[in-house]
Amino acid sequence: MRKSSRVSAPLLVMTVYYGIAIAIFQLTIFLFPGIEPYLPIGGIEALIGRGADTFQQMEIMGSTIFDETTPSRLGIAIVSGTVLMIPISWVYFITTPDDQVDRSFAQTMLILPIIVAGIATIVQNSIALAFSLAGVVAAVRFRFTLSQPAHTLYIFSAITIGLGSGISAVGVSTIISIGFVYTTLALWRLDYGKNLNTPFYAFLTGRDYRKEDD
Repeated sequence: MRKSSRVSAPLLVMTVYYGIAIAIFQLTIFLFPGIEPYLPIGGIEALIGRGADTFQQMEIMGSTIFDETTPSRLGIAIVSGTVLMIPISWVYFITTPDDQVDRSFAQTMLILPIIVAGIATIVQNSIALAFSLAGVVAAVRFRFTLSQPAHTLYIFSAITIGLGSGISAVGVSTIISIGFVYTTLALWRLDYGKNLNTPFYAFLTGRDYRKEDD
């Protein structure tokens, strides 16, 4: 089966998936306007609004401030992170040969955003956030032996989506998820970098172009 036919169906499914997920989220806000404070949105604006002076005044050990909306925001953030990671796990299954698919790795991709979102919520509003995130990356790198370097991208996408959800920036996580899915599928479909013996790459790299015999 050609890649063109193999990738068209997944693209359609993922486009519909993202469309339904975004529509449900927007419909929820429209039907229940008072629910916005309980949703993991507006995190970027809040961070920008605090400014550098506010960040400098926070205690070095981190005094996290919670309110009554925190549990619901975290719960919805966890669900959102998982929803956004599902298409990325599909891309992993599509682009990885059957004999190289690692089930535990695929499951890790779905669980990791939950952990990162929880950590980001716990240490938010403190300098400890930066150290904790560095610890998350270091722990992941220490615990997992990745069979292919490209798999690192899936781990970092899971961390990024979990972090975005944890700081109430689900919109940013959504854009990252969509960008990762479509870019990865496009590169896989085009076999990017497979054939460098073309006039364009010869001009670009300065190497000689060897015309193949018919």
